[in-house]
Amino acid sequence: MPPSNLPTAFRRLAWSNLAAQSAEQIGLAAAPIIAVLSLGAGVGETGLLQMAQTLPFLLLSFPAGMLADRTSRRHLMAGAEALRTLSLVAVLALAWTGLLSLPLLALLGFIGATGTVAYTVAAPSLVPALVPGSQLAQANGKIELARAVAFAAGPALAGALIARLGAAPSYGVAAALSIAAVLLLSGIAEPARAPAPPRRLLQDLREGAGFAWQHPLLRPILLTAVFFNLAWFVLQAVYVPYAVHHLRLTADEIGATLATYGVGMVAGALAAPRIAKALPFGTVIAIGPLAGLSAALVMAATLWVPSMGLACLAFFLIGFGPILWVISSTTLRQAVTPDALLGRVSAIITMATAGARPVGAAIGAAIGGGYGAETCLLVAVLGFMVQALVILASPVARLAFLPERAGA
Repeated sequence: MPPSNLPTAFRRLAWSNLAAQSAEQIGLAAAPIIAVLSLGAGVGETGLLQMAQTLPFLLLSFPAGMLADRTSRRHLMAGAEALRTLSLVAVLALAWTGLLSLPLLALLGFIGATGTVAYTVAAPSLVPALVPGSQLAQANGKIELARAVAFAAGPALAGALIARLGAAPSYGVAAALSIAAVLLLSGIAEPARAPAPPRRLLQDLREGAGFAWQHPLLRPILLTAVFFNLAWFVLQAVYVPYAVHHLRLTADEIGATLATYGVGMVAGALAAPRIAKALPFGTVIAIGPLAGLSAALVMAATLWVPSMGLACLAFFLIGFGPILWVISSTTLRQAVTPDALLGRVSAIITMATAGARPVGAAIGAAIGGGYGAETCLLVAVLGFMVQALVILASPVARLAFLPERAGA
């Protein structure tokens, strides 16, 4: 829960973020479990499902960033969350009537993710408008703690609901949480902004991409995140069928292993303030990529030692370290980016990094369908190795302190 010394408007945003992230995680966890256990999907098909649920990040992040720089971010986020609510209700109705199919599940996942994109892009540009600069790191930590709780509870809840009651209840819970997120946003008093001058898409794209790519601290952040997401979604694309057929896990157990990802995120978010005080700023950032590589190596070990415990450890590590990355790299981005560019730069980084997810899922689908999930795990290890090397070789890892905020 956000502490009382943060503004009321931010606390409402943090609670809305918790509800929205929980709805998203329940839906994301439920979809591949339903696809494999109820619709008979294989490795290739679950990879394509993951691609459909992440493709909007590649296609729509920058348009969402343009809107975030020019319109009410609160209204944009509320409308986006309402769209996700509609997609969840549609899955619920189809599951109840027995009409749900893999193509419909993928289509509605795409629609729901469209709402996720706009919410995700707008939120980081709204936070600096609601809290003073001295509290940015604290506020980002609370936002990520809420996300971590959602990642911990969502998959476990989805797995338990599907195992005991079927597919429909999990989507009903997700829809209710999504509605709550919309209602919480409605109470935020967003500070007024001066109207932005008329711009063109290519000009906006050039400005946002140019700033992110040319900045010596943002470029390695961008590249590291791209390789991380490629590798992570190669792994995620095949994990559920791998867990069913190689690790011999049930729906409950799959949900539990996925939930340890969120447990790791909660542990990392809670430990973040102490770690930030004890270590140089750049070292804190580097922990995430190194933890990702460690997690991939642990998951690869299950090829020779099939173990639910090792799978849980891998997901815990990939939750613990990268949550420190998200908190610290987001704070760095907010500090070095001028206010007028923040929405577009956030969109560029979201588009490039989250846009890598459908590419990673497609690679996982192709390699998994042709060579098996086992090969995908080894490819994921290589991807995690690259992202760790990129950040360790950059000036970011050598930062002692957070740079001064760029402001206007």
